[in-house]
Amino acid sequence: MSKLTANLLLLFAAALWGFGNVAQKTVLNHLDALSAVGLRCLIGGLLVLPFVLTERRLPAGADHFSSLARVVALFAVSIVLQQLCYLGATVTNASFLISTATVITPLAAWLVIGERPTAGLMLAAGSTVVGCLFLSGGITGLGGGDIAALLSAGCYALWTVELGRHMQAYARPFTAAAAQFLVVAALALPLGAMQGNLSFTAACEAGPELVVLGVFSTAVAFGIQIAALRFTSASHAAVIVSGESVFGAMGAAIFLGEQCSAVGALGAAIILGSILSVAMASRTPAARLPSRTGLNAAYAPIHGFPGAPEGWEVLVGKPHRRAQQLHRFENDPSARWRAIWFNASMRN
Repeated sequence: MSKLTANLLLLFAAALWGFGNVAQKTVLNHLDALSAVGLRCLIGGLLVLPFVLTERRLPAGADHFSSLARVVALFAVSIVLQQLCYLGATVTNASFLISTATVITPLAAWLVIGERPTAGLMLAAGSTVVGCLFLSGGITGLGGGDIAALLSAGCYALWTVELGRHMQAYARPFTAAAAQFLVVAALALPLGAMQGNLSFTAACEAGPELVVLGVFSTAVAFGIQIAALRFTSASHAAVIVSGESVFGAMGAAIFLGEQCSAVGALGAAIILGSILSVAMASRTPAARLPSRTGLNAAYAPIHGFPGAPEGWEVLVGKPHRRAQQLHRFENDPSARWRAIWFNASMRN
C-alpha cells in the first residue's frame, strides 16, 4: 500500500467518525455512556474477531503482549472519555476539541519515539486547529463535557503514537483491533449494567445508533486506521483524521439542525486544505521487505532505506534473523543506526 492510499483511507475513516458523532450524541437518549461504549465495542469486536485467525501464523515477539496492552489501555480511556464528553458538549464543539489531537500527536511522537515533525507538518497541524476553532464558532467557556473532550484528545494522541509503533513492529491489525474492542466491552458492559440503564429494551431502542457506531465508526473506521498506520506516520494520520470535525459538523447540520456560519465554512476549507497538503506530501510507495530467500539472500546488501548513508550495507549472518532485523530497520527509526553492520563482521 502506498502512503497516498493509506492517507486517503484515513480520510474515509474520518468521514465515518464524523457522521458517527451524530449517533454518539443521540444514542445517549436511550443508553448511558458506558453501556453505549460497551455495546458498540462488542459489535465491532465480534465483527473483527473472525479475521484474527488469518494472523495466527504471524510471529509475535517477546514484547508483543506488553505493547498490545499499552495500546488497549490507551484506547479504552480515550473512547470512554469521548463518549462521556457528549453528555455536556455539542457535536460541533466536541468534534473540534477532540481534533486538537492533531497538534498533540506530533508533539507526543517527538517526545515518545523521537519522530521529529517537519515544519510543513506542524504548519498543517496548527492551521487545522485554527480551522476547527472557526468551524466550532469559538469556545466561549469550557464545561465538563468540553474538558472530557480535551482529555480524550490527549489520550487519543498517545494512543495513535503507541498504535503506530505497535503496528510497525508487529503488524497483526485484526488482532490489535479485536483486543481493543473486546477488552473495552468486557470492562464497560458490567459497569453499565450496575451503574447505568443497560437492558435489552434500551439496547433495542438504541439499535440504529448502535449499528452505525459498532459497524462503521468502530469496526470499519478503527480497522482502517490500525491498518493504515503501518504505512504512514502517526503525525500525518492525526492531521488527516482531523477531517472528522468537518464531517461531524456536516452531520450535525443535516440531522440535528446545528447551524454552520460563514466563518465555520471558512474553517472547514482550512481544515480540508491542511489535510490535502499532508495527504499529498508523499506519494511514494512504502518500503517493503525483499522477496529473496535462501542463504545467499541472507548476506545480500540492502540499500535505499530512509536515513541510511550511501554505501552502507545491512547484513545479518543468520537467515532466520534477517527478516526480523530488516523489519526493525525499515520501521523503527531508532533501530536503523543500531542495525548497521559491516559485511565482514557478520559473515561468521
